[in-house]
Formats: sequence, structure tokens, C-alpha cells
Amino acid sequence: MGWVNSNFERGPFSNSIFERIFDSMSEIDIISQYREQFVTYLKERTQLAEPKNLYEPVEYILGLGGKRMRPILTLMTAEAFGGKIEDAMDAALAVEMFHNFSLVHDDIMDDAPLRRGKVTVHEKWDVNTGILSGDAMLILSYQCFESYAPETYAELTKLFSKTALEVCEGQQYDVDFETRDDVTIPEYLKMIEYKTSVLVAAAMKMGAIVAKASQKDADAIYEFGRNLGIAFQLQDDYLDAFGDPKTFGKQVGGDIMENKKTYLYLKSLENASKDDQEGLVHLYSIKPDDSTAKVAAVKTIFKESGAVDETKKAIQDFTQKAFDALSETGLPNKNRALLKQFGQSLMERTV
Repeated sequence: MGWVNSNFERGPFSNSIFERIFDSMSEIDIISQYREQFVTYLKERTQLAEPKNLYEPVEYILGLGGKRMRPILTLMTAEAFGGKIEDAMDAALAVEMFHNFSLVHDDIMDDAPLRRGKVTVHEKWDVNTGILSGDAMLILSYQCFESYAPETYAELTKLFSKTALEVCEGQQYDVDFETRDDVTIPEYLKMIEYKTSVLVAAAMKMGAIVAKASQKDADAIYEFGRNLGIAFQLQDDYLDAFGDPKTFGKQVGGDIMENKKTYLYLKSLENASKDDQEGLVHLYSIKPDDSTAKVAAVKTIFKESGAVDETKKAIQDFTQKAFDALSETGLPNKNRALLKQFGQSLMERTV
């Protein structure tokens, strides 16, 4: 028996969140409304099955919470283009399932101890269980599309397969960069586009597909999501170095410990003095048992080289590109305003 409850029947959802927002904008937390409906659906749509050591880790990682940004974007986009939230739920579930699959495997590759402030799957169980449960989640994500009509199913799975492969390519680029000393900023931006932002973009385009939006609008909303995803990942890299561990949810300084060549690192190599460049290259060639001093030294170079300010500017630039793409859609002004508001809320994370 599979883990996704194929016998689940959708009940009626409440009126469009978009409609209720503009009836009483000041009284409704927009994002919480979408998140609440999605999490309710997630719990109702799934059921724990045997063997429990395969499915309990799935339930665990999905239950750790997080912002649910990607499925919320699918639901919001579907409603923005005139679709129904219930019609987009299975596409949103597929996105969330796939995203969490990638996190489980990413944490194994990074040997990360924490995810969303909790113990990672491979640490709570073991590496083999993490690999297998992650594999199951990938398959389950595809099963979510089986509720759609053939034409919609074909469009969704074609986009999803393209996106899934790009995510794998992005992850491989990320791994390769750890042992290369000639990574360029364009290469780095391509890596984070594939590893992170294409799934955000696909989540939004899937909402448009479910709502039967025009190809022009579906492509424009994809560009909105793609650029917003790049901005979000650049900000994530920044917070990895300078964030508050109590609110960031991951181990601060993890990228530095793992010698990941982020935008901060690459900009520091461009701008730093020769001595600092040599020092930075050396620090990224070692993995001491206690990384406290290493992390502090790298962060000092990041600041003094001007890389911090340039990273903040890049975040702003990609965020603006996202909003420019959004303005190219044929959405009603109030619907564009809501999506822009959501984008702004994502980028308001602070250190």
C-alpha cells in the first residue's frame, strides 16, 4: 500500500482566499490562510503505511513545518489566474513532496545535523533509511498528478520532469564546486537557479497550468518565480553566514564549514586584498574539527571585502527582475499586488 491516500475524497473548500482578502484585507493573514488549507489537505491526503521505517521518515520531514512556500505559490497562482484552490491541491502536494525529498538527500550529502531546527532524517534514523525514504518521496510526488485529466497531467509531468532533472544538475554543480578553484559568478548563479529557483518557478507555472492560463502568462509567472527563487537563495546564503541560529533554522556557518563557494565567497575573491584572497583560499581548503575560528575569519573577510554589500545588492536586483516579470502578466491588478506582496514577505527575512 502506498503512503498517499488514493481513496481520499476532497471536501468543499471555502471561498477563494483572493476574494476574502479584498473583502477584509487588514484582518486576514494571507499566507497563513493558504498554509492552513494546504497543511490540512496534506494531513488528510496522506496515511502512514508499512513498512513504517520507510514511511515514518516521510511523515517526519513533512511534519517539520517550514514556510510551505512552494505549495502556497502553486495555490496562489492558480487562484490568481481564476482557478480553484481545490484543483491545485494535488499539484501543490507534488511540489512539497519533491522539495522535501530533495532536502533529505541534500542533508545526507552535506552531513547536516539540523533541518528546520530539528534533527535531520539521516541522523534520526540512518543514511540508508534516509536515501530510501527520499526515493519513495520522489515517486509519491509523481503519483499526486494522477488525479488530473490527461492533457493537464501531460503538461504538469513534462514540466515536473524537466524541473526535477535540473534540480539534480544543480546539486551536482554544487558538489563539483567544492573541489574547483575556478568557479565563476555566472556558473554559481546557474547552479542556484537549477538547484533552487526552478522549483519555485515550476510551482507557480503549475498553478497557472491547472487554472488554464495562457502560455504567455504561464511563461511570465515562471520568470517571476525563477528570479524570486534566485533572490531567495542568495539571501539564504547570506543568512547562512550572518543569520540568527534561533530563527534561521539551520546551522549558521554551515556553508563555510563545508567550503561551499557562495556568492559571498566569489565576490570576496574578486574584491579582497591579495593577502585576504590567499587567506580565504587557504581557509576553504581545510575542515578543522572545531570550525569556530575558521567561520569567524571568513566572515571578517566577507565584510571587509565589500562582498556583503554586493550580495545584498544582487538580492535586490533579482527581486526587482521578479517583479518586472510579474508586471508582464495579464493578471488583474489586485491579483498581481497580492503575489508581489507575497514575494516581498519572502524577502523580509533579516539577520
